[in-house]
Amino acid sequence: MSEKKLFLLDGMALIYRGHFALMRNPRMTSTGMNTSTLFVLVNTLLDILNNDKPSHIAAVFDTPEPTHRHKMYTEYKAQREAMPEDLSAALPYVFSLCEAFNVPVVRMPGWEADDVIGTLARLAEADGFTTYMVTPDKDYAQLVSGQTFMCKPAKAGGKPEILGVPEILEQWQIERIDQVIDVLGLMGDTSDNVPGVPGIGPKTAQKLIAQYGSVEGLLDHVHELKGKQKENLETYREQALLSKELVTIERRVPVEIGLDDLVVREKDSEKVKSLFAELEFQTLGQRVFGDQFSAGPQQSLLFGQDDAPSAAEETTHAYKTVDTVDHDYQLVDTPQKRAELIAALEKQASFCFDTETTGLNPRTCELIGIAFSWAPQSGYYVALPEDVDENAKVLNEFRGVLTNPETEKIGHNLKFDISVLLWQGVEVQGKLFDTMLAASVATPDLRRSMDYLAQALLGYQPVKITSLIGEKEEGKEQKSLRDLPLDAVVEYAAEDADITYQLAQLFRPKIEEMGQTRVFEEVECPLVPVLAQMEFEGIRMDVEVIKALSKELAFELKDLQRRIFEQAEGEFNLNSPKQLGELLFDRLHLDANPRKTKTGQYQTDEATLQRLAYRHEVVDQILQYRTYSKLKSTYLDTLPRTLFQATGRVHTHYEQAVTATGRLQSHDPNMQNIPIRTEKGREIRKAFVPRDENYVLLSADYSQVELRVAAQLSGDAGMMEVFQKGGDIHTATAVKIYGLSEDHITADMRRQAKTVNFGIIYGISAFGLADRLDVSRSQANELITQYFEQFPGTLKYIEETIAFAQEHGFVETITGRRRYLRDIQSRNATTRKGAERNAINSRIQGTAADMIKIAMTRIHHDIRERDLKTRMLLQVHDELVFDLFKEEEEEVKGLVASAMKNAIPMSVPIEVEMGTGDTWLAAH
Repeated sequence: MSEKKLFLLDGMALIYRGHFALMRNPRMTSTGMNTSTLFVLVNTLLDILNNDKPSHIAAVFDTPEPTHRHKMYTEYKAQREAMPEDLSAALPYVFSLCEAFNVPVVRMPGWEADDVIGTLARLAEADGFTTYMVTPDKDYAQLVSGQTFMCKPAKAGGKPEILGVPEILEQWQIERIDQVIDVLGLMGDTSDNVPGVPGIGPKTAQKLIAQYGSVEGLLDHVHELKGKQKENLETYREQALLSKELVTIERRVPVEIGLDDLVVREKDSEKVKSLFAELEFQTLGQRVFGDQFSAGPQQSLLFGQDDAPSAAEETTHAYKTVDTVDHDYQLVDTPQKRAELIAALEKQASFCFDTETTGLNPRTCELIGIAFSWAPQSGYYVALPEDVDENAKVLNEFRGVLTNPETEKIGHNLKFDISVLLWQGVEVQGKLFDTMLAASVATPDLRRSMDYLAQALLGYQPVKITSLIGEKEEGKEQKSLRDLPLDAVVEYAAEDADITYQLAQLFRPKIEEMGQTRVFEEVECPLVPVLAQMEFEGIRMDVEVIKALSKELAFELKDLQRRIFEQAEGEFNLNSPKQLGELLFDRLHLDANPRKTKTGQYQTDEATLQRLAYRHEVVDQILQYRTYSKLKSTYLDTLPRTLFQATGRVHTHYEQAVTATGRLQSHDPNMQNIPIRTEKGREIRKAFVPRDENYVLLSADYSQVELRVAAQLSGDAGMMEVFQKGGDIHTATAVKIYGLSEDHITADMRRQAKTVNFGIIYGISAFGLADRLDVSRSQANELITQYFEQFPGTLKYIEETIAFAQEHGFVETITGRRRYLRDIQSRNATTRKGAERNAINSRIQGTAADMIKIAMTRIHHDIRERDLKTRMLLQVHDELVFDLFKEEEEEVKGLVASAMKNAIPMSVPIEVEMGTGDTWLAAH
């Protein structure tokens, strides 16, 4: 007889876990539904069914009816906020998925899921089952036995954690499983509003139960205790006993379902397929049903297509394909055909082009062809010869149409295509229409890949590159389009150009209708060739400087480690938060009420250490060790590998359509994250130098641009006056907050004022400000109150911005860039407050981002117009870095300052700080 294995899923705990696990990067469908919790739940379910092979299974859920605990203690769970809207919207699908997988759902009105699971586990144990309670909830530890285990779901890429009796006893530092209840009762549970005993946390509770055996045993020996602990236990004696009763899981619920009803049954494949299609679970669908499964986005009604399919049709994946749509895709492979194509292209006011390459790095890939389209269902593919010289000759034939400044060029992720051609000696010119950028401003909730947009907006399923060349296999050379039959390449390449052209025609009116024309045509698209040129230029890096810094830092890290161990009077793992917490709080007692993580460990993050730094020298040394360690591993050890040997320069890549505020992101390497706040971090900039002795590096940096933008948006007279008079905003703020003259403002007062200034424009709370300044919440609240009294325009700006967001669902920058805020009306206060903070700072950050983008485009244009030798190399937040030809210094500084200051006309003066030097550090 096969082993009887019962898996009991704690439904609500698992779906909350799924929701918050992907909180920062939620999974969204094309219709804007958040499927994070469903995605995580299905993954968990599949892992159990496929890997653990249960014989029996059930998903157990709470019900809304009050339980015996509510009758016992009316405040039980009273403080819990409403379920997040995304989660409540997903609940019907949770039950539908359970039904489709034939997983029994168990709900008992008046009983919590843990009581039902406790009862089923008891019954299963008596019947010889091995039971696994699938839950992240620590309360279930009290149910563990020789046959019943806790199964904590795996984190990303990991395996589930199985906890039996030995693991629970070790983890809780107790002798018997039933003592879990005593520890829980003493420490209480804020999430369930179980009061516990004030002043007793997890560690103290464990020690007391280890010493006295139980809550009752402890209360019988209170006289042996001292001080506040004794006083609290005497005062809260009845509360301790009540709390123990509240956390005790009831194991004799009158369940109406038998174990035989929980036998694992085969899933209903059609129902699962239908749900996966509706939820757009492509990867999961292929995992379950194979590569033929398709769960593309539901064909969107965003553009009001009259012929959009019904939901029923969508779930059958009725996408148009290259095989079902009449099309005319032609191979252009002779001189005559090329001449005819070029003549046709020269007549077009606008056309789409798409490069085909052997790789994704424009510097190193081989260009094997270019596809063109200027009408739906038609396209042309120019196959370029494999011979390098012949390849260049054929490409040169198309130079005229690609560099024609009068013709609009359409593409998807045009920066890649432009960069590929730039490295081949062809500089694309003319107005650009990038459908990836169009998607980012017109349909911000949609993913940006061309395939996805084709499915969502055109109802079309494009040919996938992997279906042609296959997935990359370890140890085997990756196939490329060169290895395929030419007719397959023609269909694939011409289809991409055709679809991209069709997407552009859809996006044009939508962008205008949404008021995004200025953002798209004046900010984003003109920046594409600028970024391509900057990436092409790169910046020279002296690798020897990096290596020398790395050696120096390695020596200093060893010395720091020695000093830390001396202070700690012993060695420990500096990278272990647990061991560090024990040093700081158990041995050095640096905080009487240390904060803890959800897992019960002491918090030892940077903010905590910064707050404690003045209390003990070792904390400062640990902070320094962390900083140096990160500098070495993240930058000094990796930067040399990013050098492109053919140029001796570092060529970072910029992304436009990633951040919600419109700020650029840099990667491979990330030049924007090279530290500037520490002396050692700044020294990395010494390694970046001019191209030769005829150049110096020029750094042009906006001064306090976000605060200036905040002054403009808020119209606050006090802030505007400070900037118009050229004063220091942080000192001026300190003067107003503290009511002192400027000569009485201390450095610490200015620091606090600076924190308040930046905190306010990011919607900081009194709690957050108190944490940053290490002051009491009442002091922080007083600072904020005084700030708003002195700068009333900022409070008006905040209130009006939130009100606008609540009415429209988005906020806008000065240029009209939108940030949509799905949670601005949320019933969950924490979620809603987060959306309000985003509303407040998005207008400011987004306007600053637009400002530097516009400036970059103007500078690039002016440098070209004047035929200057100076080149723009880097954008790092509010700073631009140039290879400045020495003879052009005065002219370039003038045009850079003018472009940056006047990018967006404002009544608040915009200031730019400039410096030059033989290294980036010296220039900045």
